[in-house]
Amino acid sequence: MIKYTLSLLIMLTAALCVVGQAPVDSLQSDSTNYPTFDPAVTRISRTHFSVGMIANAGNSELAPYYIGSNCGGTTTQQYSALVYATAKLWNGSLHKRFSWGAGLEVWGGYASDAGYQRYAGNGQFEVQKQHPARVWIQEAYLAANYRSIFAVAGQARKASPIVDGSLSSGDLVWSNNARPPVGLRAGFIDFQNIPFTKGWVQIQGEFGYFRQLDDKWLENHYNYYNHFITTDFWLHYKSLHFRTKPDQPVVLTIGAQAACQFGGTAKYYEDGQVTRTVKMDADAKAFFRTFIAGSGGNSAGDSFVEGNHLGTWDIALQYSLSEYQHLRAYTQWLWEDGSGIGKMNGFDGLWGIEFRQFGHYLVSGAVIEYIDFTNQSGPIHWTPNDHEGTPITSHSSGADDYYNNYIYNGYQSRGMSIGSPFVKSPLYNQDGYMRYRDNVLRGFHAAVNGWFSDEWSYRLKASYRKVWGTPIIPRVGSVDDFSMLLEANYHTHNGWAFKAQFAMDRGKLYGNNWGAQLGITYSGDFNFNKR
Repeated sequence: MIKYTLSLLIMLTAALCVVGQAPVDSLQSDSTNYPTFDPAVTRISRTHFSVGMIANAGNSELAPYYIGSNCGGTTTQQYSALVYATAKLWNGSLHKRFSWGAGLEVWGGYASDAGYQRYAGNGQFEVQKQHPARVWIQEAYLAANYRSIFAVAGQARKASPIVDGSLSSGDLVWSNNARPPVGLRAGFIDFQNIPFTKGWVQIQGEFGYFRQLDDKWLENHYNYYNHFITTDFWLHYKSLHFRTKPDQPVVLTIGAQAACQFGGTAKYYEDGQVTRTVKMDADAKAFFRTFIAGSGGNSAGDSFVEGNHLGTWDIALQYSLSEYQHLRAYTQWLWEDGSGIGKMNGFDGLWGIEFRQFGHYLVSGAVIEYIDFTNQSGPIHWTPNDHEGTPITSHSSGADDYYNNYIYNGYQSRGMSIGSPFVKSPLYNQDGYMRYRDNVLRGFHAAVNGWFSDEWSYRLKASYRKVWGTPIIPRVGSVDDFSMLLEANYHTHNGWAFKAQFAMDRGKLYGNNWGAQLGITYSGDFNFNKR
């Protein structure tokens, strides 16, 4: 019954919340690289605009870990000189049952090449130089809210329900590491009171279907020699979280997220020749089976369940030190199949402690996280159904191979992890391998930010990790990495912001890299309605 929980509870609770709930006024901001707000939770009448420029340089073909990660896949190369412009409007207020909005964010400019190996025939390889598009759309969406329900159509960022977007290493299912996909999602606006609980239990949930539109990127970076490449596939996402009354000293949040790759066509290569082509279903039945995590259909690649599923169990416990200060402990337990859902994967997951105080303080926020992916339900994949006469036929365990799948590319978009950036993204595989090479890992991440004055702010991040390859292809030994980011920001009172970053990697995982980034942004709001 676990696999039906998210879908059924969202549908059963939605009707009650729509009838009995007032709209919520909640503005979200992700300060990782540039200001934004999530159209799924914004309820303030406003028009927000910004224009900016970012330039970075380093000593390796790809940007250091902390410059390239958690920024929507925008600054991944050694050299970049990019400009961007955003315009986002929302027409609504606390007094309106219906409101609507729209947003557009466009990027363009120069980014340097990186070389990727490609099979050239006769046992020979050549290096193909690749670079990001010179102009691309980062966000383009229409959104609408009715009472406590929202819908967003197009390409839009989505905030994590558990971790801080600017300080955390990243959400394990849907971080800000990759470019947002294009699709349709709907759900509850922020947390909503569940009727008849007098505000003591709140619910937040959503679901959506998307396309990554990264087929050309995959085709340009794949080596066409071994393994496989899968294109033209869909992505499904859903989440469900419950929270106790938020104005109490102790607040508990508990829930889950789930994602699924499905449909598409996989081509298998061996020594440069196509040995097999598998086309997966993407019909109405496939959409339904991914929503309820049903058994596979007629697709040759989906005999166990429909598509490639992964997700997390999420738990957070917040204690308020004062009205403006809180401590929060949280965890995300990652799973790839039934054994992980049943928490048969040991201590695997993300474990964090967060301190936050609201205002311009020397320490406004701090995060310490421990990430462990070393269990993966055991080192050997085993399913009783593989053995005749075994009475248990629906269980499998071992070698979960997080973010990898036997028929879908790694859980990524344009080479960047959709889930945790802490796992080295396939973008860095310059041999043209489209999957994760180092998902068996253990490490720490720490971050702090704050204000020296009303104009000057800073952010510091550091991490250490040790990796052992994958459960299927382990390394002979381990390799490690230490990464660091130091960021300074100057904010004026008339909408200008200036940023300077320095980042470095040390170790055999990413190499001994360094990089720097400078940015300038002008932004503002135009309120066209009284609140």
